Amino acid sequence: MRVMLRAHMDTAASNEGITTGALPQAFRNLMDKVKPEAAYFGLHEGVRSCWIVFDLQDSAQLPPLMEDLFLQFNAELEVAPVMNAEDLARGLAEMRTSP
Repeated sequence: MRVMLRAHMDTAASNEGITTGALPQAFRNLMDKVKPEAAYFGLHEGVRSCWIVFDLQDSAQLPPLMEDLFLQFNAELEVAPVMNAEDLARGLAEMRTSP
């Protein structure tokens, strides 16, 4: 299932992670594991944030994928199912043919 991870990192913890190299390493590790379809990084609500879209094969993958962001950067995380335009078109077409 295609999902989007949204992470907001604590400023002090992510500042430390930049200084030590832990923040870029954590993102390299995460990206290597999930092989994202898309990944964006920027500011949201005044803090360092990222949005990463990837295919989640099993919900049991979430704890090991997210733990570094929680533990090292006091991140606030959300993971939600998302669709691309083709998925949406298929879903809407199904709705037209359903009783």
